[in-house]
Amino acid sequence: MQYRQLGSSDLQVSEISLGSWLTYGVGVEADKARACLDRAFDVGINFVDTANIYGRGAAESFLGEALQGRGRDSYVLATKLYFPMTAEDRGLSRAQVEKQLDASLKRLRTDVIDLYQCHRYDDETPLEETMRALSDAVRSGKVRFLGFSEWPADKIRAAIEMAGVEKFVSSQPQYSLLWRAPEAEVIPLSAANGISQIVWSPLGQGVLTGKYLPGQAPAKGTRATSEEMGGFISRLMRDDVLAAVQRLKPLAAEAGLSMGQFALAWVLREPNVASAIIGASRPEQVEENAAASGAKVDPALFAEAERILSVLG
Repeated sequence: MQYRQLGSSDLQVSEISLGSWLTYGVGVEADKARACLDRAFDVGINFVDTANIYGRGAAESFLGEALQGRGRDSYVLATKLYFPMTAEDRGLSRAQVEKQLDASLKRLRTDVIDLYQCHRYDDETPLEETMRALSDAVRSGKVRFLGFSEWPADKIRAAIEMAGVEKFVSSQPQYSLLWRAPEAEVIPLSAANGISQIVWSPLGQGVLTGKYLPGQAPAKGTRATSEEMGGFISRLMRDDVLAAVQRLKPLAAEAGLSMGQFALAWVLREPNVASAIIGASRPEQVEENAAASGAKVDPALFAEAERILSVLG
């Protein structure tokens, strides 16, 4: 496993990280989730990402229990806030930052969160209020570093330019061969200001592994058939997308990688990406994905993959 510095922080994070969106505490049984977590540590993954909204606290609670007994300095723990935990509790106001941070610390059974992230931008709260509340969280010692997820470039720029507040070190966008929007503004802006990307859905919800075939129903037990985990995959399950992805198979084979490893290596070709977040329901998936770290791929193969997928709307 290779490691990269997370923005301007002093954190070194594994190129492949383990996420808990739609899985731990919700869509995956506890024993299987624990086996995935154990395998992640076995293969050198040191970065675990979650959020208060995942299972409305269930994912944090699972991790809080499962991480007991491991040295706190042996892993980097990230969580988020913004989405509604109750009818009243949502957003990035000072009151919510303070309330949700304390609740996350309790569920995670830790005194400090390494990376505390704004899960989305809050249009209903002044940015200065949010940044000052987050800065106070860092200065209190409850949080080490700050990040955001899916913020528009103008809001990122405004936070960067604000005086007297702690600076963001990470951005968490969706980014993959099937979704390249961050390349336009977010990545260049971040790279110029000490902010790294930790990307979600680098495998396009599993579509880029090639396991879904055009004209065929998805196999039982896959994410596309899961009521808990399949809600975000429908837009990628079009036959034209699935057919184009199948054309990547010989490219991955030439690189000596599985299709999933090839897709992860493509994301990691970008220097501003510190880590690619994977979801896993089986330990074998963790091990296979982790093997993408450090892969050396001919840039011509990546260029051909981009060309093949560029025709998709």
